Amino acid sequence: MAIHHIAVEVNGVAYDRTVSPRLLLSDFLRHELHLTGTHVGCEHGVCGACTVQLDGQGVRSCLLFAVQVDGSAIKTVEGLANGDDLHPLQEAFSAAHALQCGFCTPGFLMAIDSMLDELAEMTEAGIREALSGNICRCTGYQGIVEAVQATVASHQQASQQHDSR
Repeated sequence: MAIHHIAVEVNGVAYDRTVSPRLLLSDFLRHELHLTGTHVGCEHGVCGACTVQLDGQGVRSCLLFAVQVDGSAIKTVEGLANGDDLHPLQEAFSAAHALQCGFCTPGFLMAIDSMLDELAEMTEAGIREALSGNICRCTGYQGIVEAVQATVASHQQASQQHDSR
């Protein structure tokens, strides 16, 4: 079987690896780089648990081959926090009790983080629509929506304070 060389940046770290042409990005992240925060649910791109950011856009890592991301920048849930300091979105999820079993949480976090600016302009119904590509079986979504709203409000407040300086 042929192997391919790829060079990718994941969470700000450069990696050079040789991979099978059929290795899924989700498996590359989990098994080759040991970044197990990216969860694999349906393996059909339906549930959103495997969402990561590819060059800033939320994508389903179970639908991409690792060779397709050669030369790209990837961000996983492990890249959200700054050391021991949680990302504001992670803090909001905790404060709003937006997670229960936690299986879907990394996918939600990565999807939301990739579209925070767009979500800022949305109503609650719009936020629910935007997040409809990620499935949660535990929370009923209300806490997730509240976490998004709190993060958006905090993000806007920080931007206004920065602009007033």
